[in-house]
Amino acid sequence: MTKKPYYITTAIAYTSGKPHIGNTYEIVLADSIARYKREQGYDVRFQTGTDEHGQKIEQKAEAAGVSPKEFVDQVAAEIKRIWDLMNTSYDKFIRTTDSDHEKQVQKIFRKLYEQGDIYKGYYEGMYCTPCESFFTESQLVDGKCPDCGRPVQPAREEAYFFRMSKYADRLIQYINEHPEFIQPVARKNEMMNNFLLPGLQDLCVSRTSFKWGVPVDFDDKHVIYVWLDALTNYITGLGYDCDGENGELFEKYWPADLHLIGKDIIRFHTIYWPIFLMALGLPLPKQVFGHPWLLRGDGKMSKSVGNVIYADDLVKFFGVDAVRYFVLHEMPFDNDGVITWELMVERLNSDLANVLGNLVNRTVSMSNKYFGGVVRDAGAAEPVDEELKKVALDTVKKVDQKMNELRVADAITEIFTLFKRGNKYIDETTPWALAKDEAKKDRLATVLYNLVESICIGASLLESFMPDTSKAILAQVGGEKRSLAQMEQFGLYGEGRVTEKPQILFARMDINEVLAQVEELQKEQAAQAGGEKEGEAAEAAADEEPVIDIEAKPEISYEDFAKLQFQVGEIISCEAVKKSKKLLCSQVKIGSQVKQIVSGIKANYTPEEMVGKKVMVLVNLTPATLAGVVSEGMLLCAEDADGNLALLTPEKEMPAGAQIS
Repeated sequence: MTKKPYYITTAIAYTSGKPHIGNTYEIVLADSIARYKREQGYDVRFQTGTDEHGQKIEQKAEAAGVSPKEFVDQVAAEIKRIWDLMNTSYDKFIRTTDSDHEKQVQKIFRKLYEQGDIYKGYYEGMYCTPCESFFTESQLVDGKCPDCGRPVQPAREEAYFFRMSKYADRLIQYINEHPEFIQPVARKNEMMNNFLLPGLQDLCVSRTSFKWGVPVDFDDKHVIYVWLDALTNYITGLGYDCDGENGELFEKYWPADLHLIGKDIIRFHTIYWPIFLMALGLPLPKQVFGHPWLLRGDGKMSKSVGNVIYADDLVKFFGVDAVRYFVLHEMPFDNDGVITWELMVERLNSDLANVLGNLVNRTVSMSNKYFGGVVRDAGAAEPVDEELKKVALDTVKKVDQKMNELRVADAITEIFTLFKRGNKYIDETTPWALAKDEAKKDRLATVLYNLVESICIGASLLESFMPDTSKAILAQVGGEKRSLAQMEQFGLYGEGRVTEKPQILFARMDINEVLAQVEELQKEQAAQAGGEKEGEAAEAAADEEPVIDIEAKPEISYEDFAKLQFQVGEIISCEAVKKSKKLLCSQVKIGSQVKQIVSGIKANYTPEEMVGKKVMVLVNLTPATLAGVVSEGMLLCAEDADGNLALLTPEKEMPAGAQIS
């Protein structure tokens, strides 16, 4: 019987640096779905990879003293190493510097140009140099940049544009007719209400201000801009050919069944990408799922502080499957999850050691102690057995339902509910008491058989999420991996033998010992980051002035200064402003109040980096509206000669609301 194809992709990782655990979460999530789809009988194609072009890469390579290609080769290798470390079962790791990909990107660009979907034009308007953005007169705020508030000047830059509006109505109709296309539903509503229904502007698809990109082959002063390059990896990786000579993989697997991406790039995958495909005459992917983010608990993930959490560091402490369990289990379906070292230890001790490890250890130990390791069903059933069997069989159905809905965390919770029920069954049947009565030997054998059987079902279900742990459990209880169909029956174990001595699956850890080791790790990270900064500073000192002089403003009296109220604020949440490329909107706790503050710092900070920061706030600034969002204060920043911003933060820990004087 021919298997039904299933094509799943992740977003391709940007090669600007080593991915942290939040970046790594996506590949593990995709892997769990891919593995489960294989269990369901699908012929799965699982693709991931790296996005390697752009101005930021060009600048980082220059700072590192290497060519852009050398830079991305190093980072792509590191990303692939981490994906492999996490035991992910991808079939294709594509790089946008692959020659076959670049060739097809050029052909796609030319095709779209020749059919009139791409045209040459100009960025024209008022230009903000620090933001690298153009604005119309109506978009300016008091004649200044609406994002950062700095002066603008008239400018014009040649570029190619894609006619997005040509396909907008067709895309709106498609989304309305395919409610499953964008998931979760909240993401769909956001795309429709904030972008599609108000009307799409044409999209810039080339740049001339940098060279590290795929050249436009008929106009080589232009390079093809990021999204037309990056998004097409999903088809070029299958052997798509713009001339119609598609490879077998493309004919078999396209359209994709699932694009799994972070919620921050949902717009590009549900608006730009479908429109590109429409222009190419290709079917759209069946579903785009914008997963939430995995955030650092205190919101402060900083190299200089030394507390960025990387997957390989977590693996050194806890092992691959414990890390896989954590990132999959702690991420809700449509809300952000949180990771801390303390929470990792807590989950390892409570769920993995106490629940799962304890169940397997007790079952194997008692089987050896009472029956020399032999497991058999002696047929001495009692009513209490039926509930365990029902939970086991219901778990299979519930996991299947949850995975079909992409509710991976809920699926894992169902499996651990079965393991918890196994521990409860031990307490209910008291095998140690049964062992004291020879007349109850058959009952004891049946109890242990039921435990082994339920463990085999649970371990088989666990394979998609914790593959090595699944194998280890089955090896200890003498069981075999079961298919989903086999898991619909209770009692397939037959007669077998457990291992002579149980192996500890997950050893409990002491939180204080872990935190002490983490502190040393963070010191090493901070020292390394400091060394990098010193090297960068030394290079900068050789080429640039060591200080910045700015135009002096008129002197003010102390009375004028005293009118300004500065306090320490704590950012408790942050998100991008939808109508702006450069603005972030933060909810800032100041004493017992929370103020909403809009800042033009998106180029320097991501929303997740902002959360948890203690910042200096000008509190009594007259509220203003920026890009349609009310701002009730100002975050204080330092700015260098290139327009880079750094938030001003207290040198020592201070409470939110502390006065700055």
